[in-house]
Amino acid sequence: MRTRRTRSLRARLERVQRRFERWRRNRKVLSRIPESLWAAAVEIAGTCGISHTAKTLRVNYNALRQQIERRAVAAPRNAQKQTVTTFLELAPPTPIGCCQCTVELEDGSGAKMRVHLHSPEAPDLAALSRSFWDLRS
Repeated sequence: MRTRRTRSLRARLERVQRRFERWRRNRKVLSRIPESLWAAAVEIAGTCGISHTAKTLRVNYNALRQQIERRAVAAPRNAQKQTVTTFLELAPPTPIGCCQCTVELEDGSGAKMRVHLHSPEAPDLAALSRSFWDLRS
């Protein structure tokens, strides 16, 4: 099934590529790409990706991206597919096992501070070290 879909996409892309090549052979020098070709390029880029489509059709990547954006803005809201956007919160992964760490501070006079951390919740080490250095000053 997947290979059939891939062949179908490849065939569609090749058809659009042939249309571009035909236009290039018959165009006037420095003429703009017709809207019908841009529309076909935008449609195929939606399934094949912008980079692959731009490379295959030999069009500028940024120009194709701008065409896609322009058509997305210009399309009437009721003609676009209605999609429901939901918020998905991704919680940070919980650490597995025990996390241990020792932080040692020492100043020039030999004063030392050692902090041994046993859990993943770390105190504000920057503030803790500032307070150590401020006491030493």
